[in-house]
Amino acid sequence: MPTERSRIATLAAAVAIALCVANVSAAPDLGEPVSAADLVGLSITIGPDGNGLPPGRGTAIDGVDLYVDRCASCHGVRGQGRTGPALAGGAGTLAGKAPVRTVGSYWPHATTLFDYIRRAMPYDNPMSLTNEQVYQLTAYVLWLNGIVGRDESIDARTLPGVKMPNRAGFVNAWDARDRD
Repeated sequence: MPTERSRIATLAAAVAIALCVANVSAAPDLGEPVSAADLVGLSITIGPDGNGLPPGRGTAIDGVDLYVDRCASCHGVRGQGRTGPALAGGAGTLAGKAPVRTVGSYWPHATTLFDYIRRAMPYDNPMSLTNEQVYQLTAYVLWLNGIVGRDESIDARTLPGVKMPNRAGFVNAWDARDRD
């Protein structure tokens, strides 16, 4: 049998719901619908196959000064990490008790490095780099890990072909699901 207290709580909840429903039409007008043209500038995802990579190119030599200027304060001059995570090193540590997950030891695709740098770096001003600068930084970080040569050109054609050391260390969950 309901107590007086539970009846009051039920009545209060019903009144609150009724007030919310009554005020739906009084909701604030926040923003505008996003147009297809607006979405084009935000649709910048680059997948493992490199689909959608923009024009541009870079080498590690091109990227060294930019890296020192914009990245080294967080990631260290040689990618060893500081306030930000290490970007280089860690080869052979993933199976151990203290794995070091870096671009060279963990990441399976070089194209997603480009995507991440373009979308999220530098930390204090994301999406501020040109595509050319992103290619340069991508090449520099890959060079730090011994994956590309210092004067090897990285662009939309060559980046998807870069073989990452841990590429075989990942299982595509969608493929595994289809086998079951």
